[in-house]
Amino acid sequence: MEAKAIARHVRMSPRKVRRVVDLIRGKSCDEALAILKFVPHAGAEPVEKVLRSAMANAENNHGMDPGSLYVSKAMVDGGPTLKRIIPRMRGMANRIRKRTSHITVVVEQKEE
Repeated sequence: MEAKAIARHVRMSPRKVRRVVDLIRGKSCDEALAILKFVPHAGAEPVEKVLRSAMANAENNHGMDPGSLYVSKAMVDGGPTLKRIIPRMRGMANRIRKRTSHITVVVEQKEE
């Protein structure tokens, strides 16, 4: 059985969040939380929040043991991009793309 949590429209580039998600995929949840606590990237905070939510979903909705959970799937997809404009010389303008992410974490119970 698996439990999952999704955070949508996180105001961070998917490329930056994927660096963090790649570190925890396949690890036990306790180990993943320890890794996220000490990773110096800004993407660690929203990923940790989603992981804790998935663990709570597993415990409360499916009755799984929180000590035997591991991250079976973790992925980051691109969300909608906010388009902004910055003025440039001679009346021109450049586009700024403020990217968003959808973070999905799936946890499963280890088979003994």
